[in-house]
Parts: sequence; C-alpha cells; structure tokens
Amino acid sequence: MSERLIAIVPEHWRAVVEFLMAPIAWIPRMQELILAFFLYSDTGWAAAGKYLFLLFPVLLWVGAVWCTQLSIYTLPFRSHRVHFFSTVVLAWWDGTRAVWLYWVGLFRVAAVAMGWAFTLVRLALKLVMETGRQALILPFTMTGKMTTSYFKPGVPWIAFLMLLFWCAIETTIFTYTLFPTVSEVLADIAGVETPILTGPILSMFLFLLIMGSFACIQALIEAIKAREIKFLVQMVLVELFVMFFEVMFLYRELVDAITPWIAQQTSEELRLGIGFTLSVATFGWLGIRGMTWFLFGQFGTPPLLAFISRRPMVVSEAAAAEAAVEGPAWWRAPVEDFKREIGWLHEKSDELLEYLALPALHVLAAMVNFGLILVAARPIFSLPFKSLKAVMETRELLAAAQMQPKKVNP
Repeated sequence: MSERLIAIVPEHWRAVVEFLMAPIAWIPRMQELILAFFLYSDTGWAAAGKYLFLLFPVLLWVGAVWCTQLSIYTLPFRSHRVHFFSTVVLAWWDGTRAVWLYWVGLFRVAAVAMGWAFTLVRLALKLVMETGRQALILPFTMTGKMTTSYFKPGVPWIAFLMLLFWCAIETTIFTYTLFPTVSEVLADIAGVETPILTGPILSMFLFLLIMGSFACIQALIEAIKAREIKFLVQMVLVELFVMFFEVMFLYRELVDAITPWIAQQTSEELRLGIGFTLSVATFGWLGIRGMTWFLFGQFGTPPLLAFISRRPMVVSEAAAAEAAVEGPAWWRAPVEDFKREIGWLHEKSDELLEYLALPALHVLAAMVNFGLILVAARPIFSLPFKSLKAVMETRELLAAAQMQPKKVNP
C-alpha cells in the first residue's frame, strides 16, 4: 500500500514522502505476513491452536505497533515528551504482562475445567453408589418405618380396612344367597325380567346395612359406658330389631342354603324345622358379630363413623404430644439442598465467566491503553484487573479520564 501511495506522488516529492512514511511503511507488509500465517494451516488442530493462543496477542502487537509508530509524528507537537515516552514504555510493559496473563489465564481455565469435570464425575459416582445403597436397604428402611408408625398411637387404619373388607365379604355372600329371592319378588311385582342393575343395587344396600349393624353395636357400647338408662334401653331395642332383621332376611337365607348339607350329616329321624333354622341363624349372627367385634370391629368402627360424619377422632394427650414434637417435613431437607445447589451454581458460573473473560480483557484493555496514549497521552485502564467488576465500571473510568482545561494566566 505504501508503494502505491509513493507512486502517485510527484517525482521531486518522493524522497520526502518516503522519509516521512518510513516509521509505518513496514507495518502493512507485516500485517500481510500475519494474515497469511493465520489463514493457512496444515490441520484443524493447528488452526485452532493459532487462534486460541496467538490471535489476541498478535492483535495487541499490531495495535501497539501502529499506536507507537504514529505517536512519532506527534512528538514535535507534544509537551512533556519525557513523560509521554515513559508512558509508552510502560504501556508496552503492561501489554507484555497482559499477554502473559492471557496465556496463564487459558491454562487456569483448562485446569479449573478439569477439576470441575473430575469433581462432577466423582459426584456422579457417589450419587450412583448412594442410589444403589438406598435401593438395597429400601426394604429394611420401609419395614422399619412401617413398624415404627404401626406401634405409635393414632388412627387404627388396619382395623378400619379389615372392617371394610369384612363388610365386603358379607355383602358378597348375602348378595349371592338373596339374589334369586329378590329377583323372583321383583319379577312378580313388575311382571318383567330382572333388571341388570339389581345385583349392584342389592350389593350396595347390603354393604350399608352391614356397616350400620356395626355402628349400632358401637352406639350400644357407648350407651353402656355412659350409663344413660333411657338411651341404653333405646339402643337395646334398636339392636334387637337389627338382629331380627338380619337373622330373618340374611342369615336365615344362608342357613336355608346350607340346610341340605346339614340334613345329610344328621340322622334321618331328625326333622329340621323353622325353629331350628332360626336358632342356627341367631347363634350364627351372635357368633359372627361377637368374633368380628372383638377382633377388629371395636377398633375399626370409630374411624368409620368419624370418616362418615367428618369429625376428628379423639386422640390421647401422649399421641398429640408425640405428633407435635415430630421432626420437620420430609421434603424440607431436599428443598434446602436444592436451594444451596442453585446458589453454588450461580456462584461458580460467575467465577467461570470471570476466568474466561479476564484473559482476553487484559489484552483488549492494553490495546485501548495504546490508543488513548496516542490520543490523550494517558492510559485509561490500570492493569492487571483484579476482578470482572473493575472492568464493568466504564462510566467511572470515562469520568476519571476527562481532561481538565488548562488555566491561562492573565
């Protein structure tokens, strides 16, 4: 480019122009060699290494050379030339140190990345091993928790579920025994075949009826404990009516269904009459209700009534105190761990950003310092940067770099 510029200058001025352009005439040729060095590489890895390790230092070199050589043309017009020359030399020192910090920063980022990768791999292995350990001890842990919760006072869920299961069993048996009779009665009344929903409706009716039988026994027990004679007499009458209804319409049908088997097992002289059938049904009702009541009915009926009435069960003071001193909810610890992990992630991401940005910013700041030395005879950045925050405060830097007007003596 300098040869073309000299070629268009008149012959008698060429020597002067060559003398004036001597400080910068060699820079374009140097730039062409540098450009060719970066554009032509044998392998992709070589090109990546050039751009990663040499691009920013070479840009700083080119910028510093231009600013230094152009400043030669300003020396005749500057005051405090010694100070200006010292500033340029210090800028070259800062530029050299910025290049060194750039290379050190690259190795620092690589070392930190390798350390983080090793830490993450180790954390992943620990999590996998801990997951395997938890999977192995899960049956024992669940058994321990279930045993601990089982022996603590509270709602008797086992008795409650057993009561519902027994009611379902009785419902199934009585539905099977009563379905032919109910179907025949409905067919005689309506004059049509048995509807499809007869079975489900009969099952629901019997299920509620059997649960009501246990509720009546619970009310009778509470009346006995309260010793309220009037209410006790009422509950005894209600319980007799309940027993009569279930014996006549439920257990009698069951006894009639198994009567042929009983007749086969007894002598032919024994005659099974209505009295025998009702007696067997009554004793069956008393025996079944007594066994189920003392096994799980007395514990499962209060939760059933509390669930239906939507009223809380009465809990002992010891159970209430034990529930009050229980530890925090199980989900609080994972949530706190998640918050700490998020905070650590933000902190490390800012640290990684600083590791990545500072090496390149040192070189760019050195380039800016050369430009401002050429223009204003002073640098703007104080190198090296301690942190990324010092680089972001550009407004304060610009305010500090404003030139104060010189005082003119009258």
